[in-house]
Amino acid sequence: MRNICIIVILFPIFLGCKSKTGDKTVTPDRYNILWVTCEDMSPHLGCYGDTLARTPNLDRLAQEGIRFTNVYSVSGVCAPSRAAIITGLYPCSFGAQHMRTLARTASIDKITDPEALSIPVYEAVPPPYVKCFPEYLRAIGYYCTNNSKTDYQFHPPITAWDENGSKAHWKNRKSGQPFFAVFNIGITHESQIWQRAGDTLITDPASVPVPPYYPDSPVIRRDLARMYDNIALMDQQVGNFLAELNDAGLMDSTIIFFYSDHGDGTPRAKRWVYDSGLHVPLIVRFPGQEEAGMIVDELISFIDFAPTVLSLAGIDIPDYLHGRAFLGSRKEMEPEFIFAARDRMDPALDNIRAVRDKRYKYIRNYMPEKPYVQFIPYRDQMPLMQELHKFEGEDKLNDIQKIWFSKTKPEEELYDLEDDPYEINNLADNPDYIEILDRMRKAHENWKTNYDPYNLIPETDLVKLLWPPDGIQPITDPVRFSPENHLIRLFCDTDGASIAYHFSSQDNKNEWQLYTSPLKIVKGDTLKAVAIRIGYKQSEMSSYY
Repeated sequence: MRNICIIVILFPIFLGCKSKTGDKTVTPDRYNILWVTCEDMSPHLGCYGDTLARTPNLDRLAQEGIRFTNVYSVSGVCAPSRAAIITGLYPCSFGAQHMRTLARTASIDKITDPEALSIPVYEAVPPPYVKCFPEYLRAIGYYCTNNSKTDYQFHPPITAWDENGSKAHWKNRKSGQPFFAVFNIGITHESQIWQRAGDTLITDPASVPVPPYYPDSPVIRRDLARMYDNIALMDQQVGNFLAELNDAGLMDSTIIFFYSDHGDGTPRAKRWVYDSGLHVPLIVRFPGQEEAGMIVDELISFIDFAPTVLSLAGIDIPDYLHGRAFLGSRKEMEPEFIFAARDRMDPALDNIRAVRDKRYKYIRNYMPEKPYVQFIPYRDQMPLMQELHKFEGEDKLNDIQKIWFSKTKPEEELYDLEDDPYEINNLADNPDYIEILDRMRKAHENWKTNYDPYNLIPETDLVKLLWPPDGIQPITDPVRFSPENHLIRLFCDTDGASIAYHFSSQDNKNEWQLYTSPLKIVKGDTLKAVAIRIGYKQSEMSSYY
C-alpha cells in the first residue's frame, strides 16, 4: 500500500508534463478524453470482486488502468447526479435537487395528492458565472460530443456541445482535433429489468446474492439475475466502443473513463442515499497503460469530475467549482467527507441529507414524519418492488426488512460501513458513538450552510427564486455586434450568457461554434448568433451582414 500512495502523489506530476497548462492552443500533447457511462449500477463488475458478473471488457480496462473504489454520486437518481457532473456544483445549490424539473412526473393520472399535482415545470438556474464544463474544453479547441443523454435539470445550452444527440461522435471532428466524447449506455437502467422480463435468463437466479433488506423469493431472485444479465450486455457495448477507438489508432492518445450515473436501479438503492444508491464504479485508463492495475481508495464525488477533466486538459480550474481534481496537473488533496441528498422523487416528497467518510455514514431526515416507501408509480412497475409490497401486506417481512417499510423515520441515522455495509444497524442513539455522531453532524451543518440554500423550500416558491419575481422563465438578451477594424465583436447584455455563432455559408452543416474572440467576416457572408444563459430561454437569432 505504501508504494501505491507514492505513485498517487507522483502521478499528477507526470501528467502535468504532458499538458500544456499555459498554452491555450491545441497541441499534439493534448489527450483525447472518452467517457463511456452506464446507468443505475453499483460496482457489479468482476474487477471489483463480483464473481457473478460477466464483464470481460471492463475487467480488461481495469487491468490496463486505475480502479477507484470509493466513488459516489451526489444523489441516488440520474437528473440531480447529471446536473452535478455537467456543472461541478451540488444540485441543491442551484435548484436542481428534485427529480425531475423539466417534465411532469410519470403516471400523473394516478396521482391525487394536491401537493404533487402542483409541482411546477422549471429549469434549475446556477449563478451567471457557471458554465457547462465542456464549454471550457471547446474554448481551447476540443471537439465535444454527447451521445446522447443530458437530463441536467436545464435544457443543454447550444454552447455546451459541438454535437449532442444520437448521431454525436468524435469521428466528426476535424483532422487532428482533440476530442471529449461521452457515450451513455442505457441497458442497465432500472426499466430494463421489467422491460426485458421476457428475455431468456443467462444468470442463474439461485446464484445471486440477496441483500438482507429483501426477502428471499423467486421473483426477487429473478429480477436480480436480470440485472446481472443487463450488466453483461452493457459490457459488450463497452467493448464495441473500445474496439472502435482501437481500430482508429487512438488508444494511445485517449484517456478513457468508465462510470455509472448512480448505484443500483433496485428498490432501497435507486433514489436513496445509502451506499447501494450512491456507490459507483470508476475506471480510468491512460495512454500507454500508465499505472496499469492501480487501485485508489480516495473519496471521490461526482462534483470532482468536472475539475478533473479540466485538470487533465491543462485548463485552469474555476474557483466556483465545488469539487476538486483527483487526477492531472491540478490534483488536490482528498477530502475528509463526501455529501449527498435526496429530495422529491417523482410525486414522493422527502428531504434527506447524507455525509460519508471512509467508514461512517450520517443521514439527516428533515421529514421524519414521512415513511421511507412512498408512492412512486414508475418504480412500482418492477416485479421486485411489487413483491416487497406483497410481503409487507401479508406481514411476511422479518425485522430487518420491516425497517424500510416503517411509517416514520428517525431524525438521524448513523452507520458503521465497515461492520454494516448494508446500513441496517442505526447507531445514532448508541452512546458509544456520540463523538462520531457529533463530528458527522457538524460536517453536515457546515455543508448545509455553504451549499444547501433551498432546503425545505416548496417548489412553487423555489421557481420564483430561480426566475424572480413571478416564476416566469427569463429570455436571454439577443446578441449585439460591434465592428472594429475588419473584425466583429459579439456581446450579450444578459449576465453570464454564452454566445454561439455560425456563418450562413455553414447553414447546411448546422455547425454552431462557441464565441471566444472577435471574428472576421467574409464579404457576402452573414454572421448568425444566439446567446444563452443556463436556465433561461435562448435568445432570438441575431444576424450581421
